[in-house]
Amino acid sequence: MVIVGAGEAGTTAAIALREGGWGGRVILVGNETMPPYERPPLSKAILMEETAPRPKLLATPERMAELRIDYLEGRNVDSINRAAHTVTLSEGGQLPYERLLLTTGARARKLSVPITAGSRIATLRTYADALAIRRVIGRGCKVVVIGGGFIGLEVAASAVLRGASVAVVEAGPRLLMRAVPPRMAELIKAKHERSGVNIEMASAVERIDVNGKCAQVILASGRTHLADLVIVGVGADPNVELARAAGLTVDNGVVVDETLTTSDPHIFAAGDCCSFPHRLYGKRIRLEAWRNAQRQGTAAAANILGANRPYEDVPWFWSDQYDETLQIAGLFCEEDVSVARNLGANGQLVFYLAADGRLVAACGFGRLSVIAKEIRFAEMMIGRRIAPKAEALANPSVSIKSLLV
Repeated sequence: MVIVGAGEAGTTAAIALREGGWGGRVILVGNETMPPYERPPLSKAILMEETAPRPKLLATPERMAELRIDYLEGRNVDSINRAAHTVTLSEGGQLPYERLLLTTGARARKLSVPITAGSRIATLRTYADALAIRRVIGRGCKVVVIGGGFIGLEVAASAVLRGASVAVVEAGPRLLMRAVPPRMAELIKAKHERSGVNIEMASAVERIDVNGKCAQVILASGRTHLADLVIVGVGADPNVELARAAGLTVDNGVVVDETLTTSDPHIFAAGDCCSFPHRLYGKRIRLEAWRNAQRQGTAAAANILGANRPYEDVPWFWSDQYDETLQIAGLFCEEDVSVARNLGANGQLVFYLAADGRLVAACGFGRLSVIAKEIRFAEMMIGRRIAPKAEALANPSVSIKSLLV
């Protein structure tokens, strides 16, 4: 079994293959020169820790040796020969496979504006990226974050807590446009502004120049920002080049069926790089989320070993914003009916009901201990296709758990 990509999905799948009873060779190919590690802390703990930060490993070298996982670090797969069932490594040599799993992830999307050479610009996808950002941000540093999504806001929070002067520039009319409802976006915006972050909405970047030792971010409005570091967080693009070159079907990611099988029955895909049909929502989706990568890695391993089970976990996302948490279960659309629940000092929840009354999404922002529990119950309701009464959802005196019946 060959796995291309040593992130959350690929490493989880390698371990699951062993735990599922596979006795043959397991080869995990990763393009970084270090053991596989978790990505969520990169925008938070790695930027914030006082001492020299180390990544949280998904599997230590000792654990991989114990499981007989051959980890090829610092290597890339250049091509797939589907007829011969082999992959070719960039440094030369071929690996035969019985089944191939693509967990190639995604890469930071680039700005499509003129950028003068020498501008100090960074993106955040790897541990090396986090270390480079960490070395610059600090007291007295001027940081401009382009993009008001999850990554951009988490980095903004980390930077301002380290004493930097931070401005967030968002082209859209509000923060987290595709991810959270307007009510939650306003709560998060207010939290950042109280913490000292300057947020500019509906502000498109026209170009980035060099001004002395600083980058100069020039907006379409004519306003400018000087920055010691510009951090770009405008989304991510799936790494599909390897799959496309091999003739696999690609559409907003490597296309897989409900069992995570690609258009070639001997090749599977999981995590940020794949798009898959979801029965709950009746459409094809692609998720860039830690838990989805982890669970799809496990599911892909099981199906590689013959389980033939559809993947239909309820989508779940989370983001730390200072001392509060944002958690989302399910997927909402503008046509759904929204129902708000005010938890007072503990935070707020918004639920979304489809036309048939089913709960299809829930979003909460506030105290972790409270929000996590409420969203967990909502996630269970979504998975069970329960249609709760809107009045019960809105009433904080009615237990969410009681609505599971």
